Amino acid sequence: MSGREGGKKKPLKAKKKSGGDLDDVDLEFKAKQKAAKAAEAEARKKMLGGKKK
Repeated sequence: MSGREGGKKKPLKAKKKSGGDLDDVDLEFKAKQKAAKAAEAEARKKMLGGKKK
């Protein structure tokens, strides 16, 4: 009876993607996502502002 062999096996680690593999479509998508996130943050800031005296 070997206790070390039983149980769930760990998955192999996937290789990391290099950051320089972005093309024009990816850059455009990232810029669009960043703009949407900024607009959402601004809208949230306005909504939570409350009454100002």
